[in-house]
Amino acid sequence: MGEAVPLVVGVDGGGTSTRCLAATMDGEIVARGRAGGANPRSARDPGGNLIRALTEALAALPSPLSPAGVAGGVFGLAGSSESGRRQAGELARGAWRAAGLTGLPVVVPDIVVAFAGGTSAPDGGLLLSGTGAVAARMERRAIAHRYDGYGWLLGDKGSGFWIGRRAVQAALARLEGGGPPTVLTDRVLAALEDTPPGPDGRAAALRAEALIAAVYDHEPARLATLSPVVEAAAREGDPVALAILDEAARRLLATLEAVGPLGPGRPIVLAGSLLTGPTLVAERVRAALPGRDVSYSRDGAAGAAALALRAAWPGDGEDPRAEAAHRRLLAP
Repeated sequence: MGEAVPLVVGVDGGGTSTRCLAATMDGEIVARGRAGGANPRSARDPGGNLIRALTEALAALPSPLSPAGVAGGVFGLAGSSESGRRQAGELARGAWRAAGLTGLPVVVPDIVVAFAGGTSAPDGGLLLSGTGAVAARMERRAIAHRYDGYGWLLGDKGSGFWIGRRAVQAALARLEGGGPPTVLTDRVLAALEDTPPGPDGRAAALRAEALIAAVYDHEPARLATLSPVVEAAAREGDPVALAILDEAARRLLATLEAVGPLGPGRPIVLAGSLLTGPTLVAERVRAALPGRDVSYSRDGAAGAAALALRAAWPGDGEDPRAEAAHRRLLAP
C-alpha cells in the first residue's frame, strides 16, 4: 500500500449546527460532514454532535484517501471563559479519539475560524451574528480584542436568538394586552408548536401559557429558529418585526465599534447566517459600512481547515503555499 495522502480537518461548532470538512494540503475540499449544535451553553449534546459531524466527513472521503492520512485539525468552538475553553478542548479531543484519529486537534474560539473563513489576511475585524453574536479585532489571526459573545443569557445582542426572544416578548405583550398589534402573535406560537399559523380558538391567557411552555420545553438555541419568522413578517411590513430587526442591526454595529479602530486597509469579515444571507439585518449592517473592505465568511469549517493547513506548512503559517491553499479553500 502507498503512503497515505496528507489531509487536514476543519470543524466549526456553532449554536445550532456543526460543520466539518477534510481537505488536502493544497486546499482542495474532499469531504464534508454536518450535525447539530456544539455550543455547550445552548446545545444538548455538543460532544455527540462533534463526533457525528467528524465521522460523517471521514466516512465520505473518496478512495484512495483515508482517515489515516489526517495530519492535523482545528476545531473552532465557542467558550470565552477559562472553564469554557477547558470544556471545549475536552469535547474536541473526545470527538477526535472517537473517530480513531491519532494526535490531537488544536482548539480555538469560533471567532478565529470565522475570520479565517472570510479572508486570508492576518489582521482585520469580525462581526458575527448567527445563533449568537460577537465582534472581534484580529491581529495575526488571533483575537486582540472582543466584545459580546456572552451567550444567550448575558448577551449575544442582535443575534438570531436575541431576535427570537424579542419576537416571543412581543407576542406575549400583545396577548396580555400591553403591546401593539403584530402578526408575530400568531406566527411565533405556530412556529414553536410546529403547527400551521391560523386562527387559534384558545383564550389569550391560554395562548400565553402555551407560548411560555413551548419556549421552556426546548433548548434555548431553538429561539434562533424564529429569526426567519421575524424576517418574513418584516418584509410584509409588520412594524413590530421591522423594529426588532432595526434594533438588531444597531446593536450589532455598536458591538463592532466596541472592539476599537481596525486601521486603514484592514478587512471586515461578516459571519453568521444573519450577516451572510439575504436578510434585512445584513442589508442594514452593510449599508452602514460604506467604503470598507467587507468580505463574508460563509464556511467556518473552511477557515478552521485553513488554520490547520497554515500550521502544517513551515514559516509560521506564512509560507506562500499555505497562502495559496487558504485562498483555494475560500474560493466559491
